[in-house]
Amino acid sequence: MNEHPPVAPYPAGDDDHDALHSAPTEQIGVAREPAPGSAETEWVEVRPGEMAGRSDDPAATNVLPRLQPGTAARVATEDDAVPTRTPAPARTGHPAYPIEDAPGGSITAPYVTIVLPCFNEGAHVLKEIDRITATMQASELTYELLCIDDASTDDTLDVLRHAQQTYPNLRILPFRRNGGSGTARRIGTQQSRGEIVVWTDADMTYENEKIPDLVRILRDDASYDQVVGARTTEEGTHKWARVPAKWLIRKIAEWLTKTRIPDLNSGLRAFRREVSLPYLRLLPAGFSCVTTITIAFLSNQHDIKYVDTSYAKRAGVSKFHFVNDAYRYILQVLRMVMYFDPLKVLMPPALWMIVIGFVKAVVDMVRHPFYFPASTVLLVVSGIMIASLALLSDLVVRSRDGV
Repeated sequence: MNEHPPVAPYPAGDDDHDALHSAPTEQIGVAREPAPGSAETEWVEVRPGEMAGRSDDPAATNVLPRLQPGTAARVATEDDAVPTRTPAPARTGHPAYPIEDAPGGSITAPYVTIVLPCFNEGAHVLKEIDRITATMQASELTYELLCIDDASTDDTLDVLRHAQQTYPNLRILPFRRNGGSGTARRIGTQQSRGEIVVWTDADMTYENEKIPDLVRILRDDASYDQVVGARTTEEGTHKWARVPAKWLIRKIAEWLTKTRIPDLNSGLRAFRREVSLPYLRLLPAGFSCVTTITIAFLSNQHDIKYVDTSYAKRAGVSKFHFVNDAYRYILQVLRMVMYFDPLKVLMPPALWMIVIGFVKAVVDMVRHPFYFPASTVLLVVSGIMIASLALLSDLVVRSRDGV
C-alpha cells in the first residue's frame, strides 16, 4: 500500500501577514501531488461555507497555493495531518479602509464593537462619545467605539481626532466621499473586531445607556441573534407624516415575514457579527439598511428580541427626507422579501388576476356566447405570466448556493 507523502508546512511569512490572513475557523485541507522532481505536497486551505476565491469576512483571506503544471489532484485522507495556524488576537482592517487607532489603544479583540456613523455631527458628537464611553466603562464589557466620518463638511473629523487623545477605545474610519449611513454601517461591521456589533446614531436621539443591556441579552441567551431597541415614541421630523407611513410599512413587513415587528427601522440594535456577515452585501446605502437587516434575519429564522427604549428629539439637522426615504423603505421591504420568498409577493396578485379573468370570462360567455373581450384575455394571460415569473423566481431562490 502506498504511503502518503509527508505534509508540507505553511511557508514562513512575517507576523503582520500571518495576522492579516488568519481566520478563527476550522481548516479543511486538500492535498495535491508533488510536481515532478519535487518531494513536497502542496495544500489548499478552504474555509467551510465559502465559494472558491470569496470570503464574506473581509478580515480573513484564504491561502491558495498554485498547482504546478503536470500535477494531479487527490483528496486528503484521515492519515494526512492538516496544519493549522494560531488565530490572531484581533482582526485587522482592510487596507482600503485605514482605521486610526487611539494612542495606547488595546490591540486585543474586544467583545463589543459600537459602530457610530457621523456626518456633520461636529456640534454634539463629543457629547455622544462621552455618554457611550461612560456607559461602557461602567459595565463589565470590553468594547471599541468605531466612529465613521462619512466625509463630513464640518469639523466632525477634527473633533473625533481630538477626542481620540482622551478616549483610548475610540477608533476612527474616515471616508473620502459620502457613502450614506447604510454604507458606513456595513463597512463598520465588516471592519469591527468585536463578537457583538452595536449600531446607534450620533444625534443624541437613542437611549445609548441601554447598550450594555442589549449586549447582555445576546451574551446570556444564545437563542437570539439580534436585539433591537424598540422606540415607544416618535420624535423625528415630519411627525404627522412619519407615524402613519412607518405604521403602513411595518404592517407590510409583518405580513410578508409573518412576524410581529414593534419597531422596523430602529437605529439602536445589537447583533452577532458572524451571523450578519452574509447579509451585509444586501444593505442599501441609505437609512433603510436597518430595515434590511431586520427582514434578512427574520427571513432566515434568526430570532430577534425587542426591548422598549425612549427616543429623544435629535440634535442638529435631520438628514431624513420624508418622500424619498419613505419610498425607499417600501421598495426595500419588497426587495428583501422578493430575495428570500418571491412567491409571497408575486403569487397573490397573479392568482387574483386569473380568478377575476375566469369569472369575467364566464359572465362574457353568458352575455355574448364565445366572445371574450380583450380585457378578459389580458387579465388571464397577465396572471399566468406573473405566476410563471413567481415560480421561476422561487426556483432561483431555492437553487441559490448560500444565503
